[in-house]
Amino acid sequence: MAKTVLVTGASGFIGSHLTSALTEAGYHVRAMTRHPETYTGPGEPVAGDIADRDSLDPALAGVDVAYYLVHSLGSDDFEERDAQGARNFAAACSQAGVERIIYLGGLGVDDGELSEHLRSRREVEHLLAEGDCPVTVLRAAVVIGHGGISWELIRQLVDHLPAMVTPKWVNTRTQPIALPDVVRYLVGVLEPVEARGRVFEIGGPDVLRYIDMLTRVAAVHGKSLPYLTVPVLTPRLSSAWLALVTDVDLATARNLVDSMTNEVIVRDGNAIAEIVPGPTIGYEEAVCLAIAERNRSRPDPLVSGAR
Repeated sequence: MAKTVLVTGASGFIGSHLTSALTEAGYHVRAMTRHPETYTGPGEPVAGDIADRDSLDPALAGVDVAYYLVHSLGSDDFEERDAQGARNFAAACSQAGVERIIYLGGLGVDDGELSEHLRSRREVEHLLAEGDCPVTVLRAAVVIGHGGISWELIRQLVDHLPAMVTPKWVNTRTQPIALPDVVRYLVGVLEPVEARGRVFEIGGPDVLRYIDMLTRVAAVHGKSLPYLTVPVLTPRLSSAWLALVTDVDLATARNLVDSMTNEVIVRDGNAIAEIVPGPTIGYEEAVCLAIAERNRSRPDPLVSGAR
């Protein structure tokens, strides 16, 4: 009998693609959302809110595996919100007898210098594990795919600016990963017993600086992106600048910029390949896939009547 799988954040960037992949793989998917009446994606919509402990019990009843894909990055008090949400979810999963929780967290060395955003992601890992359910953690850096906040920052900066005056954090190294690879790993760790209770670091084949990511996107578009790095752009100024030239809100931009000062690369020897083997998609190909999906999702002006 196919497992029953709950996906929190089912209508979000990762969750919407994961629910499709799990459904196609034959799992019975419950898509947890605060507004099931408006949910139109794959799976069975169920009401649930991680901030409301009692709402989680009906959603988790009979569930074998639960994916935890939610966070409050756009809130000023996101650390408190995310911590309480993780406590609620761990307790509800324990009570429901869930076999395993699978959580998508963030890369970064826990050396006391993590940003508030990455520190919060790490705290959520620990809080989920305080329950009775084994937790499988996948840690990722920037996910390249249409609709992802970090990817949107990159795409919009390249689209909107002919040149850039950049802060120092553009020289920080990161290891971006394509959305299809993230989904493949999330599905791939669901069944194997040897994945239970383990942490895996996931990334694509390319380790790049943020400025490399920007200039390569520009090259995909057939343009250049001249830039000058200056030391006077503090994280606060950088986030205000990002909020000005992109449609990402100021709180989210500030939290993301804080994290961009942390190097986020895979350091566990690609242990995930033991559980989910296979090559990963390169950065330029991931960019092309994201652009193609965006183009498909935009309304055809001839069909919509626009002129």
